[in-house]
Amino acid sequence: MAAKKNETEEPTEKKKGGKLKLIIILVLLLALLGGGGFVAWKFFLQPEGDPAAEGNATGDAAAKAKEEVPPEVVKLDPFVVNLADPMGRRYLKITMDVEVEPGVTPELNAAMVKVKDSLLLLLSSKTFSEISSMDQKIELKNEIMERLSQVVGKGKIKNIYFTEFVIQ
Repeated sequence: MAAKKNETEEPTEKKKGGKLKLIIILVLLLALLGGGGFVAWKFFLQPEGDPAAEGNATGDAAAKAKEEVPPEVVKLDPFVVNLADPMGRRYLKITMDVEVEPGVTPELNAAMVKVKDSLLLLLSSKTFSEISSMDQKIELKNEIMERLSQVVGKGKIKNIYFTEFVIQ
């Protein structure tokens, strides 16, 4: 019987060691998951306006971001012009938005007569073959920016957006 007792005692000691290993593994696994969760929250999920996140940013960068004013966009009336094609059967209808530096909108609106005249002359001088491809439309955009810069002043026009471009 003593031999049977010794045999039965050994397995219980191994089970205790196995349980201890299992508990240690579970504690380590929970620690890793908790640490990984914190890292994920800190770097990926933390809201932008959180005070802890603002503490990491420099004061100069935050001040510059507050001072930046978004550019203004001025909508122009649609232009309908006959193209300079032989027989004069094609026309262009174009609507544009002009992105300008902040504070330039009143100046652009005051010079709207000059803007319309300049753009009408430019657009009516084009033929269908001069504005039919994508590259030529981009070139036309650049020409329009140059014309508007002549009227309003260099560096005040940031971009031109075509909102409607119909050739018939």
